Amino acid sequence: MRQLNVLFVPHPVQEIMKPWGDDTLKAIDDRHQLSVFDPAQEAAPQFEGVEVVVDLGGNMSADLIQIAAAAGVKFVQAQTNGLDHVEVEKIGDAGMLLAHCPGELSSVALAESAMMFILMLANQYGTGRQNFAAGKFFFPTGMELIGRSLGIVGFGHSGQELARRAKAFGMKILAIDIRPIEQEILDEIQPDFLGGSDDLDRVTAESDFLSVHLHLTSETHHIIDERRIGLMKPTAYLVNVARGGLVDEEALYQALLEERIGGAGLDAFAEEPPDVSRPVYQLPTVCLSPHTGGGTDGTSRKRAAFAAENVNRYARGEEILARVK
Repeated sequence: MRQLNVLFVPHPVQEIMKPWGDDTLKAIDDRHQLSVFDPAQEAAPQFEGVEVVVDLGGNMSADLIQIAAAAGVKFVQAQTNGLDHVEVEKIGDAGMLLAHCPGELSSVALAESAMMFILMLANQYGTGRQNFAAGKFFFPTGMELIGRSLGIVGFGHSGQELARRAKAFGMKILAIDIRPIEQEILDEIQPDFLGGSDDLDRVTAESDFLSVHLHLTSETHHIIDERRIGLMKPTAYLVNVARGGLVDEEALYQALLEERIGGAGLDAFAEEPPDVSRPVYQLPTVCLSPHTGGGTDGTSRKRAAFAAENVNRYARGEEILARVK
């Protein structure tokens, strides 16, 4: 295996280096000549002789892409699953290979986060926390999940992992996906309903909980729009641990403020960070987390190992995994 010059581009927020950056650097280790990009220094000299860039979180700007291409970089490994914040076209147009981290690497973390929201919402955690602070005990009354319907929009890796966990609570699974699902997956999970995009309205209307698990693209932007929010039961809850832009936030927030739906569990927002002073975020029916749903120690280790494997595969002249361009 050839030893490569590899440049690691860290996230601009230093705290994110632990564990994400540390795990990646450790995984690549001394099998290659590894350096860390310093944004405080001139960029061009740092790319000289570099063949592979590992980019933590899609931080390769258009300027850096041009510099990398001019320096002879051949391959960019993005340490993220979603590509909405990665300059995909610019990297491809510059003649560089691009790979990302497939959804299976963060699927357990996202499923556990979604399940956490479902349990918190079902048991009215927000109201319970307020009651505790006020000294009011024995209220509110929670909801048992057995027999409740969970709509999963996007039945890929994280959607499937959520279904496995929800099944253990006795929930009915109503799944939506645009692609055929492998028969062995269907045999294992046995969703109560599996449909395509034409069935999304039906699933939205029938679900007690609706959880979105899609990539953000021009086709999926605001897939849960004002009309579909209007289809939800007045007691239903929306869960989003994927991307904020999948949901028309203004329509959702209005529905929450007017109590036209039961509540929401939100980990992703159209603009991050959002305006945390908004009244909707103070509602006891809204559970929030700061885009940490996929951010577990397990996801960090798995993505780091994936990056190291892809760098090694490139060095051996083998096919790159999860190639985008």
